[in-house]
Amino acid sequence: MENPDEPKELFDRARRRRFRDRAFFRTRGNDFIGQIMSEEILGRLSLIKRDFKKCLVIGQSGHALRLALEDADIETIVADSGFASVAAAHGIQCDEDRLPFADHSFDLVINMGTLDSVNDLPGALALTRRILKPDGLLLAAFIGAESLTTLKSLLMQAEGDRVVSHVHPQIDIRTVGDLVSRVGLALPVVDSDGFDLRYREFDKLIKDVRDIGGGNILNDNIRPLSRTVYEQAKAMFQNQADATGKTTEHMELIYLCGWAPHPEQPVPARRGSGQVSLKTALNKPATDS
Repeated sequence: MENPDEPKELFDRARRRRFRDRAFFRTRGNDFIGQIMSEEILGRLSLIKRDFKKCLVIGQSGHALRLALEDADIETIVADSGFASVAAAHGIQCDEDRLPFADHSFDLVINMGTLDSVNDLPGALALTRRILKPDGLLLAAFIGAESLTTLKSLLMQAEGDRVVSHVHPQIDIRTVGDLVSRVGLALPVVDSDGFDLRYREFDKLIKDVRDIGGGNILNDNIRPLSRTVYEQAKAMFQNQADATGKTTEHMELIYLCGWAPHPEQPVPARRGSGQVSLKTALNKPATDS
């Protein structure tokens, strides 16, 4: 029974799990957006002059990461809100804002593509800080607010006067930066990478959205996308095609890193001074835990 004194959650947890299971059954954790994020995270991790011992990987794209980390002799546990992916990885099913791990369990946490759909994002980041050892590292990647602008616009136009959400809202980079600082992660760095995708078919765009667990998971009365609205959006999509027959969609991936506090960490530069680059932050000298 719901507590009337508690604020209503933005996302439906059960629907989110179902969508994530559907995505895993479709891709086995190898969707192309997840692969892009995984490669970028591994590249950034390679810049760090540290020997990590135990890592928690959250998200379905963590399967490829898990293999790479284990090859580097890093003990790795996989967690996700969906059941299918953690069953395949012998991991732990849990929500990111309800992590069941003890304090200081990991010296590395990697979150892949889930923070944009967490009910309590500040809580999820605070829990991540809690389960990190002092001077432990959080690396995360997820889809940002500037993503799927073409799809969102077309669905809104096709709905007419009865507009409802069919793609859940994402988080902008400024909000993420504020939250990382607020929960007390040290030396936070947040940046984004935007790129365009070219689609000949509207159905392929929808497939890619579903492959990353996308869809309407809002905790509200859900009105399914009708065939009429779908076909109208599809026709408008085709009408926007250029001379090559393709329509452009934009994606934004947000990356963040932050360190669990430790007395020997350097003092960060004044906010807004722009003196600490991501490469510098990742190459910080090691300290004893």
